[in-house]
Amino acid sequence: MLHEAEFWVAVGFFLFVGVLFYFGVPKQMITSLDQRAGRIKAELDEALNLRREAEGLLAEYKRKRADADREAEAIIAGANAEAERVAAEAKTRMEEFIARRTALAQTKIAQAEAQALADVRAAAAEAAVTAAEKILAQSAKGKVADGLLEQGIRDVKAKLN
Repeated sequence: MLHEAEFWVAVGFFLFVGVLFYFGVPKQMITSLDQRAGRIKAELDEALNLRREAEGLLAEYKRKRADADREAEAIIAGANAEAERVAAEAKTRMEEFIARRTALAQTKIAQAEAQALADVRAAAAEAAVTAAEKILAQSAKGKVADGLLEQGIRDVKAKLN
């Protein structure tokens, strides 16, 4: 048995394990593994906390985005309402301007018609007076003719003006 290799391998193995136990290697390994497990647990806890924070930030950013979308929609709706109000106001102003211009044009036309009518009446009165003067000057003579002529001129002027 002392000459067999398996025996000496077994003896060397047990001696090696004995030396390891003597120097406390298994205890150091367990402590090292426990420390590593603690570090891993701490890293997992930190990762879990970071994930919760990230989820909270994501929810907050989603809420902010929804608020921003609502605000943008409100701004767009306000701008559309303002544009409609400005358009309606411009339309009203344009209609008022057209109505004023139309009234002014109608007033000018009425004045021009009145002036033309007055000019025609004056020209007709002048023509009638001139014609009456010529007719009376030829048919009536003397003081009677002068009185009739003056009376006729006054009557014609009064009727035509």
